Amino acid sequence: MAEQQKAHAEPYSEEGWAAWRQAAETFQAAVTAHAEAAGVSRHALEMAVKKAVLHPEPSPDEG
Repeated sequence: MAEQQKAHAEPYSEEGWAAWRQAAETFQAAVTAHAEAAGVSRHALEMAVKKAVLHPEPSPDEG
């Protein structure tokens, strides 16, 4: 998320988006590897991870 925010903060350039693209590639590779190892749907795993990152549940001690 941080790399995406940095990329959006400046006018478009290949260099400005390079770190975001690398982070996205790393994320996709990790999701694919984990889904294969765990025997779960790659798509379902990706959606669950994105939901957890974008809409985190408050921890019990925060409420």
